[in-house]
Amino acid sequence: MKWTSVNDIREKYLSFFESKGHLRHKSFPLVPINDKSILLINAGMTPLKKYFTGEEEPPRHRMTTCQKCIRTPDIDRVGITARHGTYFEMLGNFSFGDYFKREAIPWAWEFCTKVIELPEDRIWVTIYLDDDEAFDIWTKDVGIPAERVVRLGKEDNFWEHGSGPCGPCSELHFDRGIEFGCGKPDCKPGCDCDRYMEFWNLVFTQFDNDGHNNYTRLAKPNIDTGMGLERLACIMQGVNNLFEVDTVRNIMSAISEKASVKYGDDPKTDISLRVITDHIRSSSFMICDGVIPSNEGRGYVLRRLLRRAARHGRMLGINGIFLADIAAVVARENYSEYPELTEKLTYIQKVLTMEEERFAATIDAGLSILSNIMRKAAEDGEKVLSGEDVFRLYDTYGFPIDLTREIAGEQKLEIDEESFVALMKSQKERARAARANISGWSDASKSLLSGFEKTEFAGYENDSCDAKVIGIISDDMSVEEVTEGEFTLITDKTVFYGEGGGQVGDTGIIYDNDTMISVSDTKKVDGVYIHVCSLASGDVKVGDTVRLELNLPRRQAIRRNHSACHMLQAALREVLGNHVEQAGSYVDESRVRFDFSHFAALTEKELATVELLVNSHILMGEAIDTVETDIESAKKAGAMALFGEKYGAKVRMVKMGNFSTELCGGTHIDNTAKAGLFKIISESSVAAGVRRIEATTGLGVLELLSDKDELITETAKEMKLANSADLAKRASQLQNEIKSAKSEIEALEAKIASYEFGETEKSAVDVNGISVIASRLDGVSVDSARNLCDAVRSKNPASVTLLALVANDRLNFVCVCGADAVKRGANAGKIVKDIASICNGGGGGRPDSATAGAKDLTKISDALAAVKATVEKYIK
Repeated sequence: MKWTSVNDIREKYLSFFESKGHLRHKSFPLVPINDKSILLINAGMTPLKKYFTGEEEPPRHRMTTCQKCIRTPDIDRVGITARHGTYFEMLGNFSFGDYFKREAIPWAWEFCTKVIELPEDRIWVTIYLDDDEAFDIWTKDVGIPAERVVRLGKEDNFWEHGSGPCGPCSELHFDRGIEFGCGKPDCKPGCDCDRYMEFWNLVFTQFDNDGHNNYTRLAKPNIDTGMGLERLACIMQGVNNLFEVDTVRNIMSAISEKASVKYGDDPKTDISLRVITDHIRSSSFMICDGVIPSNEGRGYVLRRLLRRAARHGRMLGINGIFLADIAAVVARENYSEYPELTEKLTYIQKVLTMEEERFAATIDAGLSILSNIMRKAAEDGEKVLSGEDVFRLYDTYGFPIDLTREIAGEQKLEIDEESFVALMKSQKERARAARANISGWSDASKSLLSGFEKTEFAGYENDSCDAKVIGIISDDMSVEEVTEGEFTLITDKTVFYGEGGGQVGDTGIIYDNDTMISVSDTKKVDGVYIHVCSLASGDVKVGDTVRLELNLPRRQAIRRNHSACHMLQAALREVLGNHVEQAGSYVDESRVRFDFSHFAALTEKELATVELLVNSHILMGEAIDTVETDIESAKKAGAMALFGEKYGAKVRMVKMGNFSTELCGGTHIDNTAKAGLFKIISESSVAAGVRRIEATTGLGVLELLSDKDELITETAKEMKLANSADLAKRASQLQNEIKSAKSEIEALEAKIASYEFGETEKSAVDVNGISVIASRLDGVSVDSARNLCDAVRSKNPASVTLLALVANDRLNFVCVCGADAVKRGANAGKIVKDIASICNGGGGGRPDSATAGAKDLTKISDALAAVKATVEKYIK
């Protein structure tokens, strides 16, 4: 057995199964494609589920992958033990109804003994209790001694998940030696000791379970195998855990160097080194695959990992932001199989840095508050932190519940999980209600479409066509004829584009003789195009032949905007970097809305550069070619695929000169010049790490210019200007006039306030040697009031001044304490907070100066009356 690096093991495995006729497929993204049942890919076979169930046709019936995986159920244990980790890679070879046990088992043995040269006498095998077929193949075909084949029960060697495909499995184990064993004479795989390490699981999916444990044989059984890359590396490199294999150890060494600590010297620092090493691996790959830190879903998983890593960095004494530097090591160690980490490294580092900076800004406040909560609990003899306190820490300060739980656990404290979960549930329900999606197409209507053949779409080349009516749906019922009102029409052929891929559905008319139908929208459900119609005249029956004619000017505008959307993405990637990926889009006749991954708002210069770049390619008049091809050929041609999208055997590739090449099923112009002009309307944020640009083309640009011209003309008219060219100059003059008038008003206010306040000073009361002034001033700004209070403080350091300010039906309080008063215990922040609370308000500030706002103006007198007693409470 030769020492072999992680990268070499991966390559040997994939090459071996490639030689056995398997399609070598690159790892699927960590973000599941068209699968909402899980947040992140957690096993090698997960992205292939629909191939196993027959829902989709695989690109080949033999496949092999090394799949990136994330598992987080034991995230709190990561670092504490060396066995737990969140990121790992799963090697797998798969057969979808092709080969079975007689190929899978000998190939597994051949790879282990001939390719990576594991000692044959140290490999043990487990099989399902009744799987005599597997036993015979292992012992007779492969030649492994029968005493090294262990039969185990359903719990260990039978894979099933409720009803559906299932089957026995066979696991390969490596004998690490008697020094790792329990010493029992009958020790073998299945024992709880550490001697036998399971490293490869071969699942033979050969049965169908009806849900009542009645098993029938599948006509075409499948093979699903999984082998942990890091676990196999532990065997090949003679180390005890994943943190000691070469690529992972190199990442840890970089962290050790930055923290000036050595792994193995101190159990406490070892925990932190393992936490950071694992979490930066997971985080780097997640960000590379499009995950952005957030407070929900997979974004929250990423945030948990990053913030836990950042905290352990502080525990190691690392000063400042450091995770981005370690990400560069992750990219370097994984370059051979995952060059995209290096390609997107700048983006990954920026996301890491922004999140680490955000956490750095909140962690000190969060830790301080948590420390106070824990101290109070200890003083009160409590062992459980309240759910309300923990939720406030999470909701207000972004302090992850997992971090709170971990820190509390270090102090032998628990948290009220039930109360916290209830508060979280309430918050999520409010958010869900706010974003509820209302669909105009009912489930009842959708079920009626199941019997229809897919519609032939002729709208790429044609604007009209003849077609046969094959279905009519009215009031969620299938009908044969309609003579009035609104309904849905299904034809065997159409030129109307069905809403999809971000492009809206077409509108137009359908007619024949005396029948005229208006089409207000077109949708597509499982390949069936449905026309949302209103009957203008005549009637329509199933079986009628009709003429379909789309609204051509509207379609042309949509084409312009859709093609501009592609050019916009290309321009953004050129200006901002290739981390830019589509996160959503919407294209109609008026505008294009494009959502994309980026970590910051675009500057004016960046927006101008993007806009100029798109317009330059429009003016070049480059041909737009659309080609139908297979997905692999399209990718080789450099076509960009939508992240997370699954494509069929045939795809449409839209190429715009050498500027943009994308896979797209939408409709487009045939030359960039036909877009006319391109103008960005707005740029904004829609979510953490996702930006949005809205723009328009063609006549939309003219409409935009017309609207702006009208606005300029109307504004000039209001300013009594004959020439709108003088608008900027006049605006500047008005600004200066307003500024001057404002200064005069403030000066007059100050004089009035000074006079009124002079009378108030005479009414000052003495509180244990401290002069206390409390008064109401109307129409005075907070700044002016603070100046008056500062004047009192300068004249008398042993003073406390509190003013209630009423202006435009708004109430504010200002409190200022002199230096001597502060020494005696007076605290402006506490005093103003107490007084404002009487008027249903709040605020605070420094001991010498503070402000507050309040809502109830009817209680001002009560508040001022309470000032004396409040000051008295704090004076020592």
